[in-house]
Amino acid sequence: MRKLMLPLLLSLALPAMALDLDFNKLFKGVETLKKAVDANRDIPEAEEVQLGGDLAATLLGASPLVDDAELQRYVNHVGMWLAQQTERPGLPWKFGVIDHPNVNAFATPGGHVLITRGLFQRLRSEAELAGVLAHEMSHVLRKHQLKAIQKQMGSAVFSDIADAYAANTGKRSAENLAKVVGGGKELFLRGLDKDDEYEADRMGVVIAARGGYNPYGLVGVLQTLAAASPGDPGLSLLFKTHPAPNERLDRLGAAMGERLDGYADAVDDLPRFAHAKR
Repeated sequence: MRKLMLPLLLSLALPAMALDLDFNKLFKGVETLKKAVDANRDIPEAEEVQLGGDLAATLLGASPLVDDAELQRYVNHVGMWLAQQTERPGLPWKFGVIDHPNVNAFATPGGHVLITRGLFQRLRSEAELAGVLAHEMSHVLRKHQLKAIQKQMGSAVFSDIADAYAANTGKRSAENLAKVVGGGKELFLRGLDKDDEYEADRMGVVIAARGGYNPYGLVGVLQTLAAASPGDPGLSLLFKTHPAPNERLDRLGAAMGERLDGYADAVDDLPRFAHAKR
């Protein structure tokens, strides 16, 4: 068995909370978004990375990283190992756990992958962690978020916000602030198309298997979500922005068949996972 060199899922839809947005970072992100108005334009990788960094900074302004350096290093090590199994290992990948109790995960263009503390606490093994991270990485690899942003920019939502702010010469009127906050929430809360989620599930199990993990880790996570109470407040937004867990399990099961059964005896868990959870 391959020796692992590691000691690291809207996409994240932020909980329905008052976002403590860093407006300077958001405006910077809006200016980057304006460059992507043409939905048919091929976005250069450098611009993709910049855009993703701006969006990740905005997210972290609302929910900062968990203040646990050892946990963050661990999640980054797992994620970086998985990144080497993909067709875009050279992206400036960054992984982290944000301090929020809801269950969710988020990826931005260019390689930022964040999972919530609530999700990490419900995971049962390193293979499940790998499955979640690989799912989110697949969104980046297929540029799902970037394409969704381009599609949204076709309606000039963020372009209008940026123009309104620029015309206001720095005076943040209540009207423009409302537009910015509303636009930011729309971006972070809308979720991706169902087909994007299904594709990320299929790709995620393959990436995990390439990394030496039991590919059924992601299946285990979906089973946990499917067994959760429908009224679980920690899952409400995840269920609104993602296909139902049972639907995902059915689609993934049909796609996997028995193709990955030979990898079921790969790494499922390691002691460092339990240590990180503590």
